[in-house]
Amino acid sequence: MKNDLNNNLLLYWPINNYYNLNLYTFAHPLIMIIMLKKEFQYFLDNQSDLVDKYNNKFIVIKDQKVIGSYDSHSEAYSRTSETEEIGTFLIQHCLPGNSAYTQTFHSQVIISSLA
Repeated sequence: MKNDLNNNLLLYWPINNYYNLNLYTFAHPLIMIIMLKKEFQYFLDNQSDLVDKYNNKFIVIKDQKVIGSYDSHSEAYSRTSETEEIGTFLIQHCLPGNSAYTQTFHSQVIISSLA
């Protein structure tokens, strides 16, 4: 079954790609999410093929094409920002499954009733 970003945009938003925001642009993060929606949907639609080719690499997607592949997020960011405008490309860790674009947070909160 094909992943559909339209069902819940924020559910699928990859947290680690928040760094693509231009620090000098005071746009709401949701605007940037919408701008990179096509790039992320491209990753979802082609994830299996991309993992076969770029497994465990940080790929740079722009205009629904992979324009670079790097060993680290920082290398992908620094090298790509030399030639592309910040905020116009998506850096995605290329892994199988949803672990590449989801995070789980745990809490040690104890809930008890006052009976």
